[in-house]
Amino acid sequence: MLESDLNISTNQKRIGIYSGSFNPVHLGHLKLAEYLTVNELVDEVWFVVSPCNPLKNHSDLLDEYIRLEMLVFAIQNEPKFKASDVEFTMPIPSYSIDTLYLLRLQHLDCQFSLIIGSDNALVFDQWKNYEQILKEFPILVYPRKGYDFGKVAEKYTQMQLLPTPYYDISSTQIRDFIKQKQDVSQWLHPVVNEFITYNNLYC
Repeated sequence: MLESDLNISTNQKRIGIYSGSFNPVHLGHLKLAEYLTVNELVDEVWFVVSPCNPLKNHSDLLDEYIRLEMLVFAIQNEPKFKASDVEFTMPIPSYSIDTLYLLRLQHLDCQFSLIIGSDNALVFDQWKNYEQILKEFPILVYPRKGYDFGKVAEKYTQMQLLPTPYYDISSTQIRDFIKQKQDVSQWLHPVVNEFITYNNLYC
């Protein structure tokens, strides 16, 4: 794929948009962002907290401002990471195409790409205006266990598949472990773990 096909300027800062519920943010999220910046796949990673993911169950979803606060704690010493609340004032549910367009309009000096897991890549045709996203924005796909990279490659040749390690933990698992009174400190930034414990979250 040519850079001109995606309107990419080499003078623009390359921003990877990592959208999610971050309910809560965990070390898998942070390690993936670190991999992308250390390996210079992007210049910065912006974590976009989604108030409402249209493809997810919301029964355990904390208030978006609490999730944003935990994210800010987790990345406070990472100059290449940014926490974004851009979707908080957008219509709910928020859609990636609308978020990407708004960010591009607000930051003319940046070139945005979308960071998704292979699980989301395999259902990408369920996303709003997915063909337009594929046409206008680079998409970086990291592996998730049980979701075949080969199938992603067959379905979407435009996507860039990343040889990142498996980050074998999910926010859902962490919430379940907390409910079961299990220690989750190994998967959380220490400040986030302390915040969850102090505020008795997910119990």
